[in-house]
Amino acid sequence: MSPNINVQSIEKEQIKFLTFPKEDVLNKRKDQIDRILELQRALSLGNLERQKVKIVFVDNKGLKKVETTIWGITDKEVILKQATIIPLERIISIS
Repeated sequence: MSPNINVQSIEKEQIKFLTFPKEDVLNKRKDQIDRILELQRALSLGNLERQKVKIVFVDNKGLKKVETTIWGITDKEVILKQATIIPLERIISIS
Protein backbone atom coordinates (compact mmCIF):
# COMPACT_ATOMS: atom_id res chain seq x y z
CA MET A 1 0.00 0.00 0.00
CA SER A 2 1.55 3.30 -1.01
CA PRO A 3 1.90 6.01 1.66
CA ASN A 4 0.06 8.72 -0.30
CA ILE A 5 -3.26 6.86 -0.24
CA ASN A 6 -5.76 8.45 2.14
CA VAL A 7 -6.70 6.03 4.93
CA GLN A 8 -9.39 7.22 7.34
CA SER A 9 -8.78 6.33 10.98
CA ILE A 10 -11.94 5.29 12.80
CA GLU A 11 -12.93 4.01 16.23
CA LYS A 12 -13.98 0.37 16.49
CA GLU A 13 -17.43 1.48 17.69
CA GLN A 14 -18.06 3.01 14.23
CA ILE A 15 -17.44 -0.26 12.34
CA LYS A 16 -20.96 -1.61 12.94
CA PHE A 17 -22.35 1.31 10.89
CA LEU A 18 -20.22 0.55 7.81
CA THR A 19 -21.33 -1.36 4.70
CA PHE A 20 -19.04 -4.06 3.32
CA PRO A 21 -19.14 -5.36 -0.27
CA LYS A 22 -18.70 -9.15 -0.67
CA GLU A 23 -15.63 -9.22 -2.96
CA ASP A 24 -12.20 -10.02 -1.54
CA VAL A 25 -9.81 -7.05 -1.61
CA LEU A 26 -6.85 -9.41 -2.08
CA ASN A 27 -6.70 -11.18 -5.44
CA LYS A 28 -3.70 -13.46 -4.94
CA ARG A 29 -4.13 -16.68 -2.96
CA LYS A 30 -0.72 -16.15 -1.31
CA ASP A 31 -1.82 -12.71 -0.04
CA GLN A 32 -5.02 -14.24 1.36
CA ILE A 33 -3.02 -16.94 3.18
CA ASP A 34 -0.59 -14.32 4.52
CA ARG A 35 -3.58 -12.32 5.80
CA ILE A 36 -4.80 -15.33 7.81
CA LEU A 37 -1.32 -15.90 9.27
CA GLU A 38 -1.03 -12.22 10.27
CA LEU A 39 -4.49 -12.33 11.86
CA GLN A 40 -3.59 -15.45 13.85
CA ARG A 41 -0.41 -13.73 15.06
CA ALA A 42 -2.40 -10.61 16.01
CA LEU A 43 -4.96 -12.76 17.86
CA SER A 44 -2.16 -14.31 19.93
CA LEU A 45 -0.68 -10.90 20.70
CA GLY A 46 -4.07 -9.64 21.84
CA ASN A 47 -4.86 -12.64 24.01
CA LEU A 48 -1.42 -13.15 25.55
CA GLU A 49 -0.04 -9.62 25.80
CA ARG A 50 -3.14 -7.39 25.46
CA GLN A 51 -1.39 -5.77 22.50
CA LYS A 52 -3.36 -3.71 19.97
CA VAL A 53 -2.87 -4.02 16.22
CA LYS A 54 -3.68 -1.75 13.28
CA ILE A 55 -6.11 -3.24 10.77
CA VAL A 56 -6.47 -1.61 7.36
CA PHE A 57 -9.68 -2.59 5.57
CA VAL A 58 -12.05 -1.41 2.84
CA ASP A 59 -15.75 -0.67 3.17
CA ASN A 60 -18.05 0.56 0.38
CA LYS A 61 -16.62 4.10 0.70
CA GLY A 62 -12.86 3.45 0.84
CA LEU A 63 -9.89 2.63 3.04
CA LYS A 64 -10.27 2.64 6.81
CA LYS A 65 -7.87 1.93 9.67
CA VAL A 66 -8.66 0.88 13.23
CA GLU A 67 -6.35 0.20 16.17
CA THR A 68 -7.80 -2.52 18.34
CA THR A 69 -7.38 -5.93 19.94
CA ILE A 70 -8.56 -8.97 17.96
CA TRP A 71 -10.74 -11.22 20.11
CA GLY A 72 -11.47 -13.97 17.61
CA ILE A 73 -11.23 -15.17 14.03
CA THR A 74 -13.67 -17.34 12.10
CA ASP A 75 -13.37 -18.52 8.51
CA LYS A 76 -15.31 -15.41 7.39
CA GLU A 77 -14.88 -12.70 10.04
CA VAL A 78 -12.57 -11.00 12.48
CA ILE A 79 -14.21 -10.38 15.85
CA LEU A 80 -13.29 -7.33 17.91
CA LYS A 81 -14.49 -6.15 21.32
CA GLN A 82 -18.26 -5.67 21.85
CA ALA A 83 -19.07 -8.21 19.09
CA THR A 84 -17.79 -5.82 16.41
CA ILE A 85 -17.09 -7.69 13.17
CA ILE A 86 -14.96 -6.98 10.08
CA PRO A 87 -15.46 -9.37 7.16
CA LEU A 88 -12.20 -11.24 6.55
CA GLU A 89 -12.24 -10.62 2.79
CA ARG A 90 -12.28 -6.81 3.32
CA ILE A 91 -9.01 -6.68 5.30
CA ILE A 92 -5.92 -5.48 3.45
CA SER A 93 -3.28 -5.55 6.18
CA ILE A 94 -2.60 -6.13 9.85
CA SER A 95 0.37 -4.56 11.66
